Amino acid sequence: MEPLYLSSPLLQPAQTPNALTNCRKGRLGLTSPAETGTKASKMKSFRPWFVCAILIHCTSSVGQADGLPARLPGTQADGSVLLHNQWSIRPAGRQVQLSGTLPVNVAVHPKGKFAAILDCGYGPNRLEVVDLNSGSITSRTGVSNSFYGLAFSADGRELYCSGGSDEVIHRFDFQDGRITNDTRIRVHDASLRGVPCGLAVNRAETKLFTADVWGNCISELSLGTNPATIDFSVGRKPAQLSMAPVVPPEDFESFSAEKRAEVGLYSSDPEDTFPYGCCLDEKRQLLYVSLWGQAQVKVIDLKLGGLMSGWSAEEHPCEMVLSRSGKTLYVANANRNTVTVFETATGRISETIWAAFHPGDPPGSTPNSLALSPDQKTLFVANANVNAVAVFDVQNPGHSRSLGFIPTGWYPTSVRVTPDGKRLLVSNGKGGKPKSNAKAPGPGGKKNSDYIGSLFPGTVSIIDLPRGAKFERQMAAWTAEVYSNTPLKAGLALSTTPPADSPIPAKPGAASPIKYVIYIIKENRTYDQVLGDMPGGNGDAKLCLFPDRVTPNHHQLARDFVLLDNFYADASVSADGHEWSMGAYAGDFVEKMWPMNYGHNRSGKFPYPAEGYFSIAAPAGGYLPDRAAAAKISYRSYGEFVSYDQTPGQPCRARIKSLDGHIDAFYRGFDLNYSDAKRVERFASEFKRLEAADEMPRLQIIRLPNDHTHGSTPNFPTPSAYVADNDAALGQIVELVSHSKFWAQTAIFVVEDDAQNGSDHVDAHRTIAYAISPYVRHGMTDSTMYSTSSMLRTMELILGLEPMTQFDAAATPMSAAFQGTPDLRPYTALPETVDMKEKNQKTAWGADFKMDFTREDAADEKLLNEAVWKSVRGAASPMPAPVHAAFVFTRPENDDD
Repeated sequence: MEPLYLSSPLLQPAQTPNALTNCRKGRLGLTSPAETGTKASKMKSFRPWFVCAILIHCTSSVGQADGLPARLPGTQADGSVLLHNQWSIRPAGRQVQLSGTLPVNVAVHPKGKFAAILDCGYGPNRLEVVDLNSGSITSRTGVSNSFYGLAFSADGRELYCSGGSDEVIHRFDFQDGRITNDTRIRVHDASLRGVPCGLAVNRAETKLFTADVWGNCISELSLGTNPATIDFSVGRKPAQLSMAPVVPPEDFESFSAEKRAEVGLYSSDPEDTFPYGCCLDEKRQLLYVSLWGQAQVKVIDLKLGGLMSGWSAEEHPCEMVLSRSGKTLYVANANRNTVTVFETATGRISETIWAAFHPGDPPGSTPNSLALSPDQKTLFVANANVNAVAVFDVQNPGHSRSLGFIPTGWYPTSVRVTPDGKRLLVSNGKGGKPKSNAKAPGPGGKKNSDYIGSLFPGTVSIIDLPRGAKFERQMAAWTAEVYSNTPLKAGLALSTTPPADSPIPAKPGAASPIKYVIYIIKENRTYDQVLGDMPGGNGDAKLCLFPDRVTPNHHQLARDFVLLDNFYADASVSADGHEWSMGAYAGDFVEKMWPMNYGHNRSGKFPYPAEGYFSIAAPAGGYLPDRAAAAKISYRSYGEFVSYDQTPGQPCRARIKSLDGHIDAFYRGFDLNYSDAKRVERFASEFKRLEAADEMPRLQIIRLPNDHTHGSTPNFPTPSAYVADNDAALGQIVELVSHSKFWAQTAIFVVEDDAQNGSDHVDAHRTIAYAISPYVRHGMTDSTMYSTSSMLRTMELILGLEPMTQFDAAATPMSAAFQGTPDLRPYTALPETVDMKEKNQKTAWGADFKMDFTREDAADEKLLNEAVWKSVRGAASPMPAPVHAAFVFTRPENDDD
């Protein structure tokens, strides 16, 4: 059934088109009302080289290509917060600060005075209780591990919570906002792998049902004096509970063969279901289960002993809500922009509700939570990735209509309505107010708030819902605000129009003098760490660990071509970083699983969730190779999204279908035992072979990972040696291509998959990036705000590819960095001036730390970055704390808040 495309609420009389236009202009780099009175000095972006040479410590807002002040992440003059991905937030209602990260579920007490929130992020998993009248936290309690499941008993005296990898359900006593008496209800033996997720409890509290997200089954628990568990497999295959979990090796420096073999045991079978949510219709004795990995809802007939039928939804069905009558089931499809509405009597889809901003928007909204008003007339849909709740009038089944949007904090994960219908509650998974990083790490210290996984504690928005005409007026105002927060335009129109002579087309398929694109993906460096010493850029030389002496090619390429000093990685870590770098999106599976893998995986039950290991992680819009295949252009990957054997000389294997037959099987992926110099040797041999045959692929993706470094591990190269190896490899690739017959038609783009926890005085997401081509403006600084999605959008426009998600569609293309007239001078790689064979000594600071380098980000990034800092600056040199400005002011504050 086709989705029901609903008319835009902004066309209501309460919101004029001119008002919307003015809001939008402010987000597109034009003059907004908030900028009209700004006294900030405006510096032109493309300055002569001799002016750049004296601007060693330029830390003010350097100009964009259009001459306006550079837009930096953080709190803006109008009170909104500009995120590092070019989107903004200004959440409605009161904001309650939580202490935990990634709150994923809210349960409202039956009497409506309190709400319990479950935090399931990188930091300690915990329950927090909020008094909805005062907005205060009345109780906090830790749970060793949890994953999504949360529910009050019908009388509100008990609170049930998933126990995650502990294979239990926690039952707490609840009274006057206090959580006490944690009782564990065993679901499975802890050595098995089920991981209870969504749960439902019957009114009499004699039965509890939970979805075992990694066990491919549903568990029915008897809660009486003789507890028992019955498992129902919800897939075609039997439940895999008997499969012992992968246990991380004791030797944290074991090499990638063992680690990748272990991760390979988890590789997703297309038939794996990943059951997520449970919704109980007690009157009819039916249990509805959303299959996160199968685009399906299973219906379990409890009267008939578990007889099941299946209803087709769309990708990543997760949270569900059942109407009070039991006649209608609403299902949020997180990997699409939709909510599927089922008639429960027949299983027929009565309508598909479109929750995105415009008809035809590509995937990206991530609707992951639902709530019905007590009168059953209004449906609220939390759209995680676009920071808004969509609101629908559902009084007339099959004929719902949009009422608009409500602005939220960053990444709303759960939406609920109080029993009296007067308040809307929204948990914001990544936060809602600025927070600075004032504490530098200490030797041997644990990961704390300085680590990016712990940086953004969640919030809860408490939003008053007016009635009648006041509600309509408020919705019009909220909707206008939401649209002003997004750079996404209807019809996938560009957020900025390239100049008439630009080699970057204004739409996919238009002519471009650039025919070939080479896309190089590196690992984990911030801007200041590498280019903080660059004249003409917004850098802090005090934070530069790998200056011109260590990275001569990185610096010379920025001088010869264009310096991008306002570029941000869309992602936080490698798990979501490679998803964003290849797909302009990290789906809800990745967003919810990587914190468990990084921070809560002593059990070994939460594998690395990205880079093609699991089909459920794939975005609905596909990856860059999928887009190339659809457009019928030639493409090839060197080391990205591949698996390899530890034995030298064995071929790699593609991890996604679109790369089958489109990889260099003998180019090695992430492996810190293998030099980038050898990678370039392999690429050069293939490049020359293809050049001789005149078979240059239109798109080539190259992984160049060794700037990740191995920290201070004894007998491994020092951080400077690793980065120098990476620098030489980058220079050699550019030299090779620029001296080839394809140079006049080529553009090379270089990005870090993420910026991790390195020091940067603007934002920890700010990273190094390059655009290298005869058509790039040579010797200039472009301070336009760009992100990973901007780079993807630019490549798509050159190659004639449609956007994959709302984020590359909305991102500002890098047109300002390009010119219409080519400069065909080739590049000659500079020799390295540091010893690339230098090894860490056993006496090096941090040499006794146990860190896992067998795959990206397995090591403690905080300790790794400190080891890198002290390796370069000396053991006695304290590492400055990073600044994270996505929810952070653009300058350090005096206190933690």
